[in-house]
Amino acid sequence: MSDAASNLPAAPGPTDADLVDAELADADLVDADPADADDERFSPLHEIHVAAGASFTDFAGWQMPVRYSSDLAEHHAVRTAAGLFDLSHMAEIAVVGPDAGVFLDQALAGTLSTIAVGRAKYSLLLADDGGIVDDLVVYRLDEHDYLVVANAGNREAAFGALATRASGFDVTVDDESDDTALVAIQGPEAEGVLDALISGDRLQPDAPLSTLRYYRVLQGTFDDAPVLIARTGYTGEDGFELYLAPESAADLWTALAEAGAPRGVVPAGLASRDTLRLEAGMPLYGHELGRDVRPAQAGLGRVVDTSKDFVGRSGVDPAPGARVLVGLTLPGRRAARAGYPVVTDDGTVVGEITSGALSPTLGHPVAMAFVDPDVVDRGPALAVDVRGTPIPATVVPLPFYKRS
Repeated sequence: MSDAASNLPAAPGPTDADLVDAELADADLVDADPADADDERFSPLHEIHVAAGASFTDFAGWQMPVRYSSDLAEHHAVRTAAGLFDLSHMAEIAVVGPDAGVFLDQALAGTLSTIAVGRAKYSLLLADDGGIVDDLVVYRLDEHDYLVVANAGNREAAFGALATRASGFDVTVDDESDDTALVAIQGPEAEGVLDALISGDRLQPDAPLSTLRYYRVLQGTFDDAPVLIARTGYTGEDGFELYLAPESAADLWTALAEAGAPRGVVPAGLASRDTLRLEAGMPLYGHELGRDVRPAQAGLGRVVDTSKDFVGRSGVDPAPGARVLVGLTLPGRRAARAGYPVVTDDGTVVGEITSGALSPTLGHPVAMAFVDPDVVDRGPALAVDVRGTPIPATVVPLPFYKRS
C-alpha cells in the first residue's frame, strides 16, 4: 500500500455511531490490571482536562483523557490540522555517565553509542529469553547523557531492568518520570503552532526549529523553564513532543491550545491516538508486542543489531513456524477487534487479531494480526470470525496510511 495509502479514497467515512459500538477501542486502551482507587495517578494537566469536558479511562494506574468531544473529530483533526495530547503518564529514565553509550548497547537490542548528540532512536528492551519487555525511544542529549522514554505500563519493568543491568558500568540510571510532564502536538499544523510560540518569545529552542528533523531533539526553554523539543510521535503525522517540569505543563498546554485554535488544533484523547497509530501500522505494547513476542515476529527485526552482544541476544530469533504480524483490510463496516480469530475458508484458525478498528481516514476496517507464516506464503483466502460471522480479510503491507 505504501505511498498509495496517502491518496485517500473517496469512500464514505465512518460516523461516531460506527465507532462507538459495544467494543470501541477503549477496551484496547484500558489497563488490564487497573490500580486501586487510592492508587490512582493524575496528570499535572488533569484539571484542564476536566474543564474541557474530557472523559477519562484508567491507563496503567493513571486517569487519562480518552476523549474530549468525539473520537472521530479528534482523529480527523490530527490528520488535517493537529491534536494536542497529554502524555505525562509516560516513563522517562535518565542514563548518565562515561559508560552511558556502551551500557545502553549492552542493555538494549539496538546500538545507541553511535547516534549523534541531538538524535533519537527507537529500540527494544528484551528479556534474557529474547521476549520484548518494552519498546522505547532513546534520545542522546549530550555525549554522556541519554533519555530513555518507556511505556507507562512498563515503567517499573523498564527501570528495574536498566538499573540491574547497569552493574559494572560507570553510569547512573534515574527514574525521572514524576518530575517530567509530556505534551505532544501532532499534525500538519504542529510546526506552525510552535513557530507562533517562538515568535511570541515564549518558546526558545537552542537552534532554529527548521533544523529539527524527524527523530531529533532540541533543548531550549519555555517561559524561561527548561524544555526538550523532540520531533517524534505515534500518529503517522509530523509533530513534536515537549518534555518539561510538571509545574510548567499547564501554561504550555494553554499556550499551544491558544496558538493552535485558529488553525483547527483540538485536544485529543487516547481513543483517537489508538486509531491513528493503528492506521500508521505502529505496534502497541500488550497487543502487537509482549514478553512472548520476538522482534522479528512483529516486523522489528531491523531494530535489532545482531552484530553485538546484548541482553536477550541468544533468544532473539523466533521459533520455527512462529506467527508473524500482518496487516488486514476488511470490507463493510464491521471492525475486527483484538482477540478475534483469523480463519481460512474451511474454518481452520490460523491467527488472532491484535488490534482493529473502522479506519476513520480510509473508511473501511483495518486490523493487525499474528498469523501462521505459511498462510502469508501460500496466500489462501482468509476471514475474521466476527462474533460467529466470517468476514473476508485481505493481507496488505503496513502501514495502512502514510502521509504525503
